Amino acid sequence: MLPVLVFPDFSPVLVQLGPLVIRWYALAYIVALVIGWRVMRRIAVQAPAVATPLQVDDFLTWATLGVVLGGRLGYVLFYQPGLYLSHPAAILELWHGGMSFHGGMLGVVVALIVYTRRQGLSLLGFADRLAAVVPIGLGLGRVANFVNGELWGRPAPPWLPWAMIFPRVDDIPRHPSELYEALLEGVLLLGVMLLLAARLRVRERAGLLTGCFLLGYACLRAFAEHFRQPDAFLNYLAFGTTMGQLLCIPMGLAGLGLIAYARRGPVLAPMALPDPA
Repeated sequence: MLPVLVFPDFSPVLVQLGPLVIRWYALAYIVALVIGWRVMRRIAVQAPAVATPLQVDDFLTWATLGVVLGGRLGYVLFYQPGLYLSHPAAILELWHGGMSFHGGMLGVVVALIVYTRRQGLSLLGFADRLAAVVPIGLGLGRVANFVNGELWGRPAPPWLPWAMIFPRVDDIPRHPSELYEALLEGVLLLGVMLLLAARLRVRERAGLLTGCFLLGYACLRAFAEHFRQPDAFLNYLAFGTTMGQLLCIPMGLAGLGLIAYARRGPVLAPMALPDPA
């Protein structure tokens, strides 16, 4: 029998200075937003340009609000509506965890629609540049899940060399599914999206990058769910599926629809950028 790894008991708090508390999860969000913002600034001005660097800067605040508000409300509505409707004050207790990527995505979609309409930008063109950097947040968020010792995996087979015991849960060796998702939804998907975004033929088809991201994430998340222990308050749903897998179905269909639309739609016209001089 192979030796089994034991989950290191990380503290969820990175730094605490009196009342100021910085958690690993918050750090992951901050780092992801900063890195994603810098990369998106470069992609947004590549031909065909869809926004100025200043407009990308301004959208950072909108994206932050969309991720946080949408992610929290999505978790409340998709996963534990009964609990939070009976204790509405708990919705504001973000330090206890509970964020949904699908909800955060919907929050960002709303922010995108409002912001691009106010700025007179191409909704799909701007969304494409954003979609290329979203996996940065996904990967760092899953690493933070691992540090917090949450969203652990299902029991692993005895031959798995990296099976891990999570002492807070039980003494059963499990898949470190948070790291699987960090590699799939973060590293792998980011690599694919950046390779696609580097091609002019892809960038000029409005909606193509967004469609590829939605379809790619839906497939990778649905696959990773096979190794992740379902939430105890939901457990397995119809036909042995999980809530995460069910939420990926409309996302994948939307991705396919956007890809089909982009392949047949008109080429994206570049916006006129101000003279840097």
